[in-house]
Amino acid sequence: MSAPPTDRPAVRPRSGRRPIPPLIFLLVLALAALAVWWNVLQDEQRHDAAQEAACTTASAAPPSLDPSTLSVRVFNATDTAGLAQTVAAELQNRGFVVEEIANDPTDRDVTGVGEIRHGPRGNAAAAYLGLFVRGAGDYLDTRATAQVDLAIGPDFVFPDSLSTPEQVSAALSTVSSAAAAC
Repeated sequence: MSAPPTDRPAVRPRSGRRPIPPLIFLLVLALAALAVWWNVLQDEQRHDAAQEAACTTASAAPPSLDPSTLSVRVFNATDTAGLAQTVAAELQNRGFVVEEIANDPTDRDVTGVGEIRHGPRGNAAAAYLGLFVRGAGDYLDTRATAQVDLAIGPDFVFPDSLSTPEQVSAALSTVSSAAAAC
C-alpha cells in the first residue's frame, strides 16, 4: 500500500548550513554603529572641554582698559641707573599715567624681570599692565587704592621685556574671541 498523496510540498532536507554570514554581518554593523556613537560622544566631550577652557581663560584674562586711566609708579630695583626713567618714558608713550619714578623704596628682593605690586582694587590694572611687561611677577599687598607699582628686576632688558603694541593687541583680541566663545 502506498501513502495517499498530500497537497503539501515535500520538506526539503536541511542543508547543514548555519546562518553565520548574516550573524557576522549584523555583528559588524553593530560594531560600526558603536564606533560612530563613541566618536560622537568623544567629540562632544572635547568641544565641552574646549569651551570650558575658553570661558576660564576669558574670565581670568586681563581686561582691556584705557591706559590713561591707570596710575602707575615705576621703581628701579636694579643697579642699572636710569632704568626706571627709561621704562616710565616708554609707558608714558603708550598712554599710561606715571605718577612716580624712583628707586624701589621697599626692602623686597625683586627677582626676574620684576614685579607688579597692587592691592585688591588694582587687580584689573595690574593684569592689564602685565600684558605690557612680559614675565613680571604679581605681588598683592594691602593697599586700599587702585595704584599699581612696577618694580623693575635684575633680568629686565629694555626694550625686550616690554611687549610691543601688536603683541598686546593680539593678546587682547585672543581674550575677546575667548569671551565670545562663552
